[in-house]
Amino acid sequence: MTKQNVLVSDTKSGLSMAITVAVTNSSSLFTTAAQKPPAVPGTTYITISKKKLLENLEINSGAKINAWVDSMRASSPTHLKSTPSLLSVDDVHDSWTQQHPSALEMFEQITNASKGKQIVMFLDYDGTLSPIVEDPDRAFMSDAMRATVRKVARYFPTAIVSGRCRDKVYSFVQLAELYYAGSHGMDIKGPSKGSQRKKGAEAVLFQPDTASEFLPMIDEVYEALLEKTKSTDGAIVENNKFCVSVHFRCVDERKWVELAQQVKSVLKDYPKLRLTQGRKVLEIRPTIKWDKGKALEFLLESLGYANRKDVFPVYIGDDRTDEDAFKVLKERRQGFGILVSKTPKETSAAYSLQEPAEVMNFLQRLVQWKKSSRRQFRASRKSEEIN
Repeated sequence: MTKQNVLVSDTKSGLSMAITVAVTNSSSLFTTAAQKPPAVPGTTYITISKKKLLENLEINSGAKINAWVDSMRASSPTHLKSTPSLLSVDDVHDSWTQQHPSALEMFEQITNASKGKQIVMFLDYDGTLSPIVEDPDRAFMSDAMRATVRKVARYFPTAIVSGRCRDKVYSFVQLAELYYAGSHGMDIKGPSKGSQRKKGAEAVLFQPDTASEFLPMIDEVYEALLEKTKSTDGAIVENNKFCVSVHFRCVDERKWVELAQQVKSVLKDYPKLRLTQGRKVLEIRPTIKWDKGKALEFLLESLGYANRKDVFPVYIGDDRTDEDAFKVLKERRQGFGILVSKTPKETSAAYSLQEPAEVMNFLQRLVQWKKSSRRQFRASRKSEEIN
């Protein structure tokens, strides 16, 4: 057994964090990364596969709880700050931003790539349009952000794609002209009648065929988790209709093992539900092959853009669940993803923004670019008519 300084990378959240670990030949949770992070002198890079962490979590094995908690810990951006002496954070960040440059700095390149194509906007909510807050019920977006998103929707079909319940996201955003995909895309509805969206694209409503069968089960799990976790200070259980979220942002890290055991004790009775993880949240979802990437594809198809080359989807999100959408765009080689993060993370997104304020700036610039393009087009047409 040897101790090594390693950069641990969660392939779902993309979080990289420097730690010292004891590495043995028998460890099955560690695999060499196919695409290693930028080399830093004196540092060995090893990737912890999130999939393997969850596969090694057996409901009846107390030992596997530790792997689960390690995964919870890896999702915390603050842990990169806790070990600054092991590698140069600046070096890692600079190299990462070369691979995922700022969407603001590369704005001209982005708009040039979209010329002659229909931009379709997909926006996550928490951490993208609103700041991450301790109380998820108070994740309000600013009036300025709401006004910006309204302007975006005037020029581009726009959808909010969130792990939240669709109705709850709508209560935050309050814009009838948008598409809303809640519960990680398992509950989708189009613009309300009377909105500015053209006829024929209204009131799209979608749920996977078997999703409604899980509703009673989700309600049961929600009630059970409320009871189980009430002794853990800071734990918040949220019913998002087709999934249940257990937020541990406000839970003392020393209580994470206790919380994981509580969630485990409930899940063992529901084999048809699966555990996924987001930013400081454990999410219990149906075992349905549906995610934000599937929701993006469904919405593109609903808008009539499924097999067209003149469409340019843009997806902006901050969570590991948004990676499903980033991967779809990368595989389609169409449009691009923008990751909202101040911390270097492994991601399939092409560009990055640091926080919701930068997201708003990017969206405002996109609107101004579109307005300017229209003015130029009209001026050109008028000049041709005169000549």
